[in-house]
Amino acid sequence: MPEFETLKFARSGPVISIVLARPEAANGMNATLTRELAEVATLCDDDTAKVVTLTGEGRFFCAGGDLKAVAAADSPGAYVNGMAEDLHRAMSTFARMDAVLITAVNGVAAGAGFPLAVSGDLVLAAESASFTMAYTKAGLSPDGGSSYLLPRLIGLRKTQELMITNRVLTSAEAAQWGLVTTVVPDAELAAKLDELAARTASGARNSNAAVKELLLTAYASSFEDQVAREARLISECAESVDGKEGVAAFLGKRRPDFA
Repeated sequence: MPEFETLKFARSGPVISIVLARPEAANGMNATLTRELAEVATLCDDDTAKVVTLTGEGRFFCAGGDLKAVAAADSPGAYVNGMAEDLHRAMSTFARMDAVLITAVNGVAAGAGFPLAVSGDLVLAAESASFTMAYTKAGLSPDGGSSYLLPRLIGLRKTQELMITNRVLTSAEAAQWGLVTTVVPDAELAAKLDELAARTASGARNSNAAVKELLLTAYASSFEDQVAREARLISECAESVDGKEGVAAFLGKRRPDFA
């Protein structure tokens, strides 16, 4: 297995796990972490992975950009641009890969850690987790896909409030707003993540990949283009091994055995 300086990467069958591992820096993003995240994302985009889990080590999920590293750079603008490009490449790969991304927000998700946390197809959050943009507090502007993801998840007005006032959301509030799938007690987060990953991995890979593609294009397509895409994808699923197994299992009133 490949080794990384700022990430922990492991694979067990169809499930890949990624852990942000800079706990001494609140899992803050520096150039190494964003570059490695882009690299590890490409490893997840293969023909066998069904689920990718992403969480943080220690008390933080991710505190966003490491401002100490930014301040120390010869050109802060160039340094931040490089980090943003790597982060965006990673998030684009996660969004477009066939595998389901499950994020487990174990603590504070701030700055770019916020959109990374809520970019999961499924998002678990510990009760003690919190979410804040924090960009304008540091005289910066949002990145990490914030301006794409948040208006689609919670609408313009709530996005404006988060970005301009830097309001801090508890995990319960984040769930009420539609940013989080499920809130769980802190002590149960790891077990719930493993359980959800295993359950999702037992499903049909092609079906989940089709769901991801359809939802990714939903806001940018005309009705006619979207239903044409639906027709193409359901026909492809019907012809697949998993599709045939799923139909046979339904008709046979048994649990499907997806490869």
